[in-house]
Amino acid sequence: MPRLSVAVLAAGFVFASAAARADELAEAAQLLRSGQHQEAMERVNQVLAAKPADPQARFLKGLIYTEQGDTREAIEMFRKLTEDYPELPEPYNNLAVIYASQGQYEKARAALERSIRTHPSYATAYENLGDVYAKLASQAYDKALKLDSSNAGAQNKLALVRELVGNSPRSEAPVTVAAAEAKPATAKPAPAKTAPANPVLATPAPASPAATAATPATPASPAVATAAPATPAAPAMAAPTAADAEQDAVLASVKAWAEAWSRKDADAYLDFYAKDFRTPKGEARNEWEKARRQRIQAPKSISVTIESARVKRTGDASASVTFRQDYKSDLLSSRGLKTLMMVKAEDGRWLIQQEKVGN
Repeated sequence: MPRLSVAVLAAGFVFASAAARADELAEAAQLLRSGQHQEAMERVNQVLAAKPADPQARFLKGLIYTEQGDTREAIEMFRKLTEDYPELPEPYNNLAVIYASQGQYEKARAALERSIRTHPSYATAYENLGDVYAKLASQAYDKALKLDSSNAGAQNKLALVRELVGNSPRSEAPVTVAAAEAKPATAKPAPAKTAPANPVLATPAPASPAATAATPATPASPAVATAAPATPAAPAMAAPTAADAEQDAVLASVKAWAEAWSRKDADAYLDFYAKDFRTPKGEARNEWEKARRQRIQAPKSISVTIESARVKRTGDASASVTFRQDYKSDLLSSRGLKTLMMVKAEDGRWLIQQEKVGN
C-alpha cells in the first residue's frame, strides 16, 4: 500500500502567552527530527509538567512514541487528543496512519472519515482515505477470487487495484506522521494554524528516520480554544472511544446499504436487512423481498444519497440512524426523512431491523 500522507499540527497551536513553552517545543521538535528521541521526550515532558493539557506538546509526544515504535502509547495519546480537541483533524489522521500500518484498514477508514467530518476541506485525509479504500478493495477482490478463482472480472479489478496499492497483497503502509514545529506566537489567543516542518518518522518496527523538507499545510483547520481542559483520567476515556467506533460502524453500514441500492445490486442491498426485519406493512418477508427486487430492477439507474445522518445508541447492540434520503432514478425522484432501526449481528455487522419514513 502507498505511504499515507502526514498530518501536521500548526504553529498556531501554541498560544500567545506561552513564548517560553513554544521555545521548548521548538527544541523538542528539532531534537525529534535529528533522531534524539529521549532528549525530545524530556523537553516535551517539561512542558507537560507545567501544562498537562497542552495540545501541541501532547501531539508531539505522540509523534515521539510513534518513531520509537511504541504504537500503543502513540494511539492512546492521539485518541485522548481527539476526545479533548475533537475539532482538530490531524490526530484522527495520525491514528488512521498507525492503524493502516498495522493492517487495521477498517479502523483507519473510520478515523479518516472522522477527520473529514471535522474538517471537510482537509485534502490529506481525503488522499489517505482513497488509499485505504483501495486496500480494502484489494482485500475484497482477493476474497472473491478465493471463493471463485475463475472470476475474470475480479481478477482484472484486483490487478488494477494492486497497481495503485502495491504488488504485494500483504504490503502495509508505513507510519508517516509530522512533528509540529513550535514557534513563539505573536498573535492573540485562538490564532489560525500554519504549517511547521514535516519530518518523516519510522514505521512501528524500529527503523532509522529520514528527515524531509518543510511543506505547508492547508491553513483552514479550526483554531484551538485557548483555555485547554484538564486531561481526563484514562479509564473515563475508554467508553467514549468505543462508542465512537460503534457509531462509525453503524454509519458505514448505512452508507454501504445506500451504495448497494445505488448500483442496483439487489442481493447486496437485501443482505443489509436483519433476519427479524419488520416489513413495512407486515407482509411476509419473501413477498417484501420480491417487491423490493422489482423496484430495484425496474429503473435503468438509481442514485441514493444520505445527508445529515444522526446516530443514537438505544442499547449495547441496537441503534437508530435518522437522515435525509435523496432518491433519484430515471423513473422517480424523492427526498425525505428516514430512520433505520439497526441491530448488531453476531458477526459484528450492523443490520436494518425496521425502517420508518418521515418524522
